[in-house]
Amino acid sequence: MKQYSYSVMPYTAMEFQDEETVRVWKVGSLEPDINTYAGIEGSDFHNGTIEVDVCGRLLPDAPDYSRGFIGIVFRAAEDGREFESFYIRPTNGKDCTDPVRKSHGCQYFSYPGYTFAYFREFGITDYENQVDTIALSEWSHIKAVIEEDHGSFYVDDVLVLEVDGMKHGPSARGNVGLYVDIGTDGYFRNLKITTVD
Repeated sequence: MKQYSYSVMPYTAMEFQDEETVRVWKVGSLEPDINTYAGIEGSDFHNGTIEVDVCGRLLPDAPDYSRGFIGIVFRAAEDGREFESFYIRPTNGKDCTDPVRKSHGCQYFSYPGYTFAYFREFGITDYENQVDTIALSEWSHIKAVIEEDHGSFYVDDVLVLEVDGMKHGPSARGNVGLYVDIGTDGYFRNLKITTVD
């Protein structure tokens, strides 16, 4: 994945593990759902497909509410002030026995404003779903297909979430990024971005 140039957002660290794998993790903040990602410079994405293999592990100092949050950012402003995102919570996958947590296997959110905390506060459940194939320290293939204000999110080739009316609207465009949240030691490889306009 070294063919891409990266711009790292605040509270985000990244390194190349090897020629194929990028490691990303959050530093210096316990605020959830912020712009903690490594952006792909000049990716200028509007409509198309983003796919990547991801592996979410927990950092040694991860708080107990960490879930291995890992995913993608798209249509992101250069300075990270706004973006859309799909991500998975590996601890809520195939090894999870709590039915409530299991129903929160993946998430769509839009920064700023339409975050996980906002959806929870107002009891909005349309932007989450169960994912049966994911687990900590295991590789998963995630894919987002974006068309105007509609997003389809696939995990391991299964459609797990569809979003109509994405919050930044049908004309939004911007960079793609590799996203992590609190306590995640995130690994990414085989990133492929296909644009249609």
